[in-house]
Parts: sequence; C-alpha cells; structure tokens
Amino acid sequence: MSYAETLLPEFDQEMANTRKVLERVPDDKLDWQAHPKSHTIGWNANHLANIPDWLVHAMATPELDIAPVGGEAYTPPKATNSREILETFDRNVTAAREAIARADEEHMGQSWTLLHAGKPIFTMTRSAVLRQIIINHMIHHRAILCVYLRLNDIPVPGMYGPSGDE
Repeated sequence: MSYAETLLPEFDQEMANTRKVLERVPDDKLDWQAHPKSHTIGWNANHLANIPDWLVHAMATPELDIAPVGGEAYTPPKATNSREILETFDRNVTAAREAIARADEEHMGQSWTLLHAGKPIFTMTRSAVLRQIIINHMIHHRAILCVYLRLNDIPVPGMYGPSGDE
C-alpha cells in the first residue's frame, strides 16, 4: 500500500467529522467566547477551516515563515459567516487531499520547518506534520468548538458514534 492509501481513509473520516461540527456553527454566535482568555467560536471555526491549508504548504515547500523579516506575515482567511467558513474548509480539504494523494514515502519522510522571523518553531518530517499539526491539531480545536457549541445549547454531532444529542 502507498502512503496515501494508508492515510487517506483516516484523513477523510476526520475531515468529515470536522465538517459536521462546522455545519453547526451559527452566524449569530461567531463572537461568543467562553472566557476572555479564550478564542471565539468564529476564531476556532476559521482556524479549523484553515488547518488543511497548512498541509498544502508543508507538501509544496521545505519551510514556511509565518512572519518573515522584511516580508508580509502569513494571514489566515477570516470568514465572517458559516457559509464562508464551510467554503474555505471544503476548498482547503480538497487541496490537502490532492496533496496527500500525490505524496510518496520519500517525500513524506523529508523534513519541513515552520519559522517565525527566520527562527525555527519546529522541524519534523512531513508525515509527522500531517499527523501532529494537521490531524491531531484539528481534533484538538474541534473538541474545543464542540464544548463551545454545548455551552450554547447547540446540538453536538456524533463523530465516532452518536453524541449525547442523538
């Protein structure tokens, strides 16, 4: 089996689960936050929509500097309604899936670096980026968003079976 054949079923499942959660985000709650130190529902939803785009960068380049000295800082898209969030997510998932489908073991074993102003934040193999920074990171923020939905009496969808709302 190729790298893509082993990973795409998990990727597809986690992206479908994330989309189910994003579908529940109401436009009138985008500015809601659980605590002043917490991000808003809208920030978390936009972050989830954008995470698959990181994979596209990781697959296409050896590094990404999110705040290059003398250059323009990386600015993620900031959708202002749930329709735009879902459109961004769908577009990014499609591009990320295509990047995985083209990947081979050699490419996935190569190092990738995230930089801030020329200084490394981390360096890891592309396969580790995909697991830790894309899939695991997405599950983390998806869980936060599920708690925020619950705190706002918005039914949480089932992901690995039915939720308490189903």
